[in-house]
Amino acid sequence: MVKLIALYKQPENKEEFDEHYFNVHGPITEKIPGLQKMVVTKIVGTPMGKDSEYHILCEMYYENHEALQQGMRSPEGRASGKDLMGFAGKLVTMMIGEEV
Repeated sequence: MVKLIALYKQPENKEEFDEHYFNVHGPITEKIPGLQKMVVTKIVGTPMGKDSEYHILCEMYYENHEALQQGMRSPEGRASGKDLMGFAGKLVTMMIGEEV
């Protein structure tokens, strides 16, 4: 199992960000071929009781690296990437992980 991970820093306007993320970006991303599961976590703080510099963590699960790459090259994957860069390009860090 491979996952594409998106980690978002705190946006200036959380309500506006969340509106777009959950009502526009999420539905676009969920249509990517090969995506088996998408888990979104809202960051609510740190173990020290402080505010976090991060707002959302999204994990998108694929069967393997090939399925992930095919999904990213699909029209739906390109649409998701274009939307991401338009509303959160400066806030997001992307990474690929393998469950062990």
